[in-house]
Amino acid sequence: MKIALQYVSDMNGKPQAVQMPVSEWEKVLSRIRKSEQVLQLKSDLKIAFKQVDTLRKSKAKKQTLTDFLNEL
Repeated sequence: MKIALQYVSDMNGKPQAVQMPVSEWEKVLSRIRKSEQVLQLKSDLKIAFKQVDTLRKSKAKKQTLTDFLNEL
């Protein structure tokens, strides 16, 4: 993805900001949001797998899926 960027510099020529078309910015934001969703899903899955592992190792009585769904 090639984006037309414009750099804003201070009096010494040091870059201070970047400007880009709003349409390109919206695309960038969309990609960031999708990436955040993927990362959140991965994190949630790691937690779920750890919980399943803990339950499997536990000697406590486990709830069946049918019982769980009946409670809903």
